[in-house]
Amino acid sequence: MDAKYYERGFLPKPDPVWHFDRYPQLRMLDDLGNDLPQLLLRGDFRRTIKGTSIPDWPEIALTEETLPELRLYYLRLGFLVSGYVNQVSQDRAHVLPANLAVPFSRACRLLDRPPILSYDGYALYNWRRLRMSEPIALGNIDTIQNFVELYDEHWFILVHVEIEAIAGEILAAIDRADTAIANRDGSAVDQCLSRIADAVERQTEVLKRIPERMRPELYFREFRPYIRFFENVTYSGVDSKAMNFRGETGAQSSIMPTLVAFMKIRHTQSILTDHLNDMRRFMPAEHRKSIQRVERMPTPRELASASTFNAVLDAMASFREVHMGWADQYVHQRVDDPRGTGGTPYMTWLNQLIDETRAARKPMGVGGIAQ
Repeated sequence: MDAKYYERGFLPKPDPVWHFDRYPQLRMLDDLGNDLPQLLLRGDFRRTIKGTSIPDWPEIALTEETLPELRLYYLRLGFLVSGYVNQVSQDRAHVLPANLAVPFSRACRLLDRPPILSYDGYALYNWRRLRMSEPIALGNIDTIQNFVELYDEHWFILVHVEIEAIAGEILAAIDRADTAIANRDGSAVDQCLSRIADAVERQTEVLKRIPERMRPELYFREFRPYIRFFENVTYSGVDSKAMNFRGETGAQSSIMPTLVAFMKIRHTQSILTDHLNDMRRFMPAEHRKSIQRVERMPTPRELASASTFNAVLDAMASFREVHMGWADQYVHQRVDDPRGTGGTPYMTWLNQLIDETRAARKPMGVGGIAQ
């Protein structure tokens, strides 16, 4: 596993850029992004954006040097695209104008991803530290871009950013566990599993903080619609056929898929697991490769004690239970449509994942002693 993930999980390193210093011709996108929450309140938003000249990404190839700015370009245009299609005060648009569709699709091809704002643009690349000497954690981070001015949306995004930062400890422990498994060192495997369980438990505590600054009625009404999936949207100048894409969702985070791959949890094949596998298309290419590498690792189950192995599974299930609780409170109780922003029947899906995670527990020895 690439060592650059150890410090901050799947968050980018260095920190995301939040304005276009390298490319002055793109700075109008910073201004447009900053104005977006106000523009979306206007009935003429679509007409205004359709008449705006959107600058193309100036490079023809993807390089490590320009990747941070390309991510910002994808973020800025992704918010404009989702704002255009899903503007809250208007009926959903089914034709994306060429001045947005063409440059956005080109940038997404360079990033090897579908042309819609996903979890990476909404969360992984959408933060900056207030004090560079302090951690990537709530209280020291803010968003780069939002759909609405309400701090509720900032908080929703930033909770996920801190959860992602904690994942660096999980990835480092998985990498150490790979070596421990190869050396048949059960004690070292247990140490790694204990660190993973502790990190997931801390992620759960962060997730529990959602209600501190995010009100259910505002989430559901004001900014959730902007991250909804696209149905039958034609990208003018790109493809004459209407296209469908899954919207931004935490299921596009690479943390849980990595843990599922490491713990070798078997989820029953169904339309739900097909949805889950399809979510990988919306992850950054390097994250997909990282998950595939973990899938090829041998299982820690044989060498691990039941207590440490099960502690990881219990921590994962608890995280999913908290997530399901918020999905119920913030969405399910307010809508008849069983689909989440990613287009999945999420309540049934989350219950299945929780049950099958707990079902993977390792049996205890005689008298309840860990094996």
